Amino acid sequence: QVQLVESGGGLVQPGGSLRLSCAASGHTFTNYHMGWVRQAPGKEREVVSCIDVSDGSTYYADSVKGRFTISLDDAENTVHLQMNSLKSEDTAVYYCAADPRGCLELDLSDHWGQGTQVTVSS
Repeated sequence: QVQLVESGGGLVQPGGSLRLSCAASGHTFTNYHMGWVRQAPGKEREVVSCIDVSDGSTYYADSVKGRFTISLDDAENTVHLQMNSLKSEDTAVYYCAADPRGCLELDLSDHWGQGTQVTVSS
């Protein structure tokens, strides 16, 4: 059974940084894409960032390019999202997800974590 457990959300001021982590277990993720989907109130879900576990290639939404960095710790089966220069519009619940199809299909995945709240506010 796939388990994805997020950690690292919280409250931060605009311009600040947070690091999200997603620990994966219960499956072999070698051929999966893993990453983060966010949901803000009144907005559609957005695939924020994703990494192809097999070759390390990455995807970033235009809204976060240059500010967010995704990385994979193979030994720990953990995906990290370093979020810098945070803006109020980054406020959302961030969900870790994993899918074999591709990064753009991440929001259609059957495998989700419980979500972690990120609030950017002064």
